[in-house]
Amino acid sequence: MNTQNPALPLQGIRVIEMGQLLAGPFTGTLLGYFGADVIKVEPPGGDPIRGWRTLDDSGTSFWWRSLGRNKKCVTLDLKQDAGVDLARQLIDGADVVIENFRPGTMEAWGLGPEQFKQSNPGLVYTRISGYGQTGPYAPRPGYASVCEGIGGFRHVNGFPGERPVRPNLSMGDTVAGIHAALGIMMALFQRQRGGTGQVVDVALYEAVFNLLEAVIPEYDGAGQVRGASGSTVTGIVPTNTYRCSDDKYVIIGGNGDSIFKRLMTAAGRADMADDARLSSNAGRVTHEQEIDAALENWCASHSSSEILATLDEARVPAGPIYSAADMVADPHFQARGLFEQVEINGKPLKIPAILPKLADTPGGTRWPGPDVGAHNDEVLRRDLGLDDATYAALKASGVIG
Repeated sequence: MNTQNPALPLQGIRVIEMGQLLAGPFTGTLLGYFGADVIKVEPPGGDPIRGWRTLDDSGTSFWWRSLGRNKKCVTLDLKQDAGVDLARQLIDGADVVIENFRPGTMEAWGLGPEQFKQSNPGLVYTRISGYGQTGPYAPRPGYASVCEGIGGFRHVNGFPGERPVRPNLSMGDTVAGIHAALGIMMALFQRQRGGTGQVVDVALYEAVFNLLEAVIPEYDGAGQVRGASGSTVTGIVPTNTYRCSDDKYVIIGGNGDSIFKRLMTAAGRADMADDARLSSNAGRVTHEQEIDAALENWCASHSSSEILATLDEARVPAGPIYSAADMVADPHFQARGLFEQVEINGKPLKIPAILPKLADTPGGTRWPGPDVGAHNDEVLRRDLGLDDATYAALKASGVIG
């Protein structure tokens, strides 16, 4: 765990995180890792993600310890006026607010962006929702699974003729969080250049849509609708996954012209390496099945380690498919510092580092995801100046969990 406090790039930026579950909180995690002072506002029961998936001995999810890192957690009941008033005070003193409720929720609490135009004109108000703040679909609830579908990702993921496949991750939420962090950085930069605060509007389906490469221009320009292609990529050959004799899979990307020649030579198919029909990607696309059959036969007769060693020597991009256990044991992952260790109730726990790497002002985990309301006293009493009597009354009324 990085307990040092260098001049981190976002040091001095105060962020109020109002969202829950994944997209909003992941945005806060990204900012907090690089030095922002992130105050997470939770309902008295805490963010539901604290209880999702595998739990530690205290009944808290291992996921939360990673997602909640570097955050100061306070609890406020926003169904009570006093809780809304405290949230308003926190936002008035912030540079950034992040919320990922259904559009209109913050306005119903009196905490929408218009509320802060006069009191905090420099505020970067970041809104993450399924379909954005405008348009006919804006009021709809939008989980990542649904938005990955309408955003086009699921249409190209899976095998032709079969049910579209989702990765075993909430990809839409995470990609939306990255887009939100990017939007926040641009808005802060504009503010630094003399501008004011502004609204950053991020939609999950649009974050997924942003990954579609040439799908739209190919449709509009040529009438092509790209669909699922299994473990290949349409129009680029060869790039596929192959089973080896030890029942492990390897991924081979041999789609560059010179790389293809080296690949087929290494695979014992000099005839294909020198075949004029296959010298360009267009020709290889036409003869994709022939190429894949040759590579499947070659891989099936060798172990994955033999295949990878041969291709490494031939300078052909190839690699294994790693599980979590494989990654933790891999020396390159370790050398690159992709794991950080925190302590939870006296026990060590590895959590992933947050990327990208900055050479001079690297981010780091200063503390793991804390308990519910762990920073109520620090933030509400010290930062907002609540006296003992007021603080006790708010606790007694349930405004503060």
